[in-house]
Amino acid sequence: MASCLAASFAAPQLAWAQDAPKDAAPPANPPPPPPASTQRVNVEGTQDANDARRRSTASRIIYGRDEIERMGDATVGELLKRLPGVTVGGRPGRGGDPRMRGLGGGYTQILVDGERMPPGFSVDAIEPDQIERIEILRAPVAEFGARAIAGTINIVLREEFKPRQNALRAYVALEEDRPQGNLTWTRGDRQGTMDYTVTGTVSGRRQQDENTSTIAGFKPDGTAVLAQQIHNRSTSDNAAAFLSGRWRWQVGRDRWELQPFLNFTRAQGRGASDLEQTLGLLPAPYAHADSQSSSHTEQGRLAGSWMRVLDSGARLLLRGGGSLNLSSRESESMQRAADGSLLRLRQDRSRIEDQSFNHSGRYSQLIVRDGNQDHSLVAGWELQLNRRLDARTLLDNGVSRLADFGDDVQAATRRVALYVQDEWEIDKVWGINLGLRWEGINTQSDSALLRVDNTSSVATPLAHFVWRLAPGSRDQVRLSLTRSYRTPSTAQLIARPVLSGLYPVDGPNQPTSPDRAGNPLLKPEVARGVDLAFERFLQGGGVLSANVFVRHIDDLIRNVRSLQPVVWSPVPRWVSSPRNIGAAQTAGIELEARFRAADVGLPNWPLTVRSNASRFWSRVDQVPGPNNRLDQQPSWTANLGLDWAARSVPWTWGGNLNLTPAYTVRQIDGQFYEQGRKQVIDAYALWRLSPLTGVRFSVSNAHPLDYLTRNTSELEDGSLQRQQTLARTYAVWGARLELKF
Repeated sequence: MASCLAASFAAPQLAWAQDAPKDAAPPANPPPPPPASTQRVNVEGTQDANDARRRSTASRIIYGRDEIERMGDATVGELLKRLPGVTVGGRPGRGGDPRMRGLGGGYTQILVDGERMPPGFSVDAIEPDQIERIEILRAPVAEFGARAIAGTINIVLREEFKPRQNALRAYVALEEDRPQGNLTWTRGDRQGTMDYTVTGTVSGRRQQDENTSTIAGFKPDGTAVLAQQIHNRSTSDNAAAFLSGRWRWQVGRDRWELQPFLNFTRAQGRGASDLEQTLGLLPAPYAHADSQSSSHTEQGRLAGSWMRVLDSGARLLLRGGGSLNLSSRESESMQRAADGSLLRLRQDRSRIEDQSFNHSGRYSQLIVRDGNQDHSLVAGWELQLNRRLDARTLLDNGVSRLADFGDDVQAATRRVALYVQDEWEIDKVWGINLGLRWEGINTQSDSALLRVDNTSSVATPLAHFVWRLAPGSRDQVRLSLTRSYRTPSTAQLIARPVLSGLYPVDGPNQPTSPDRAGNPLLKPEVARGVDLAFERFLQGGGVLSANVFVRHIDDLIRNVRSLQPVVWSPVPRWVSSPRNIGAAQTAGIELEARFRAADVGLPNWPLTVRSNASRFWSRVDQVPGPNNRLDQQPSWTANLGLDWAARSVPWTWGGNLNLTPAYTVRQIDGQFYEQGRKQVIDAYALWRLSPLTGVRFSVSNAHPLDYLTRNTSELEDGSLQRQQTLARTYAVWGARLELKF
């Protein structure tokens, strides 16, 4: 047991990030916090965040309301892209999955209030005004789980309590001539032993998208055999309502907490597409297409907890909750020939129902506490049950394309986890955190042709160390030795086959357009990692840091295409499905500098600098080079932000430059993915009318660049097909009223 503990870690302070401090029992009637001016709250928030980061034995970076509000972002994705080592997939202003260290595809663990969200959940469903703080953990910790090869982003919803607090924020913006905006209200109060915070947001936006794709095919000798150009245009109207809250009761040694979460979205879209073919062995699939779609989503979550301080001083925390997520989408598209005749009427209706229940417990005991040592032991368990129903009807000219597979796919997932951790502040210089986590996942599914029963389990020893160069020193060194993993997604395990070439307008089933299917035999990817960091905390609340990391990944999952016999066809067909192909390595260095001009010898400048830069390397052993990198990982990213707080007038100005270079990734089977350079310039001006009232003007993506992506497929005989897409991006000009009373 001792050897297991010596190879493991979890940070107790993370588990109590939303509870009372671990070194003292909560009072029966805690006094309300003293009032503070808006300016003072911002300064103290930064200092508190840095202090929590400095004292943590794990690498933990915290960004509070001052950073969240700074640029007036309309979406969480736009906010996250400026944080150290974080990139966001897709083009600017249109959302995408957040990634740490450039690694997409589920390597980054995304949590809301410390809990994983159901499949398909997007962080952009949360309005920035709903967020209290964002925590970034570069190395996995037992408390939040080890399914975090790249790291963890934990989004904590509003929890700050202020007696009789009311805050109103109104945001309006234009993307060219298309309006968008939101209205957020926050209310906090105390009644006897109960306090609460409630935040509600309504939002709406109208968006337009336009892109042009060129498709080219070549024989092995370079002779062109295909040339197409497709011009797509679409508009969408989106509306959403969001409500979250926290209620707390304190009765003696018992503390109760309730957290509701509701989100509703509606969207209507219309689109048109024109295809021009100048060269091809087969007729063009269509000349013009029109489409329309509608979708709606309802998400609800209710979580609660009970915590008791025992006579021994130990704490027992029980948590539980459930969620229900419903989403449906209907779309219809009509493809016509050049003479206007109808070639295809496609009708697609889908409905997803996702139910989840979770329960967890945590026992913590303070073993030693004196002026030089702080030693505690923590143990806990987690249970999560998920049930997912995916119902879909797809008709082409009135004929079902899913008849052979059934319209419904049901999946059930059960996850069980156990962990133990030992945190020990040995003295004023050394800190150590050792622990062990075991997690097992079972996924079952039934459909007309497929039955899946996949079970996997991983034990993850985790160890974190911190060395403060001297007692009270602001310089410290961190070392993390971890084991982490990535489980196959439900879609990768049980994906309903998607067929190509069933109808003449589809084109033939071939290597460049294979069928797609899941793989119930997938194993988790498992990674061994090392993180080494140096941090210097400046007197004025700034920080300078450098972090080096290495990950070795076994059983890497990649999509592989092959000609194989399948149950849905009497003859072999080309199929692309995920497989475990072997090993990969990734490494990098991450730099961060946040400071005031006074910290570097410029006391008369009211300037604050926020900057970070990261350099990444990776290699997939089973893919020949060059560019045999992990999927969607750029070679580097960088951010530079400046803030200038004028002294003579109540104005603060600032801006941020976000850069991601162009890159190419060679995938397996001669497939290449390329992405063009991304450059995003944001700026803001804050006019502080009073300590409680301000107006913030902002521009996002001030110098919009077209977003380039290119996919190339090379076959063994030397022929290839390439598709390049150039999509427009847009600047968004906005104004936000911030009123507290």
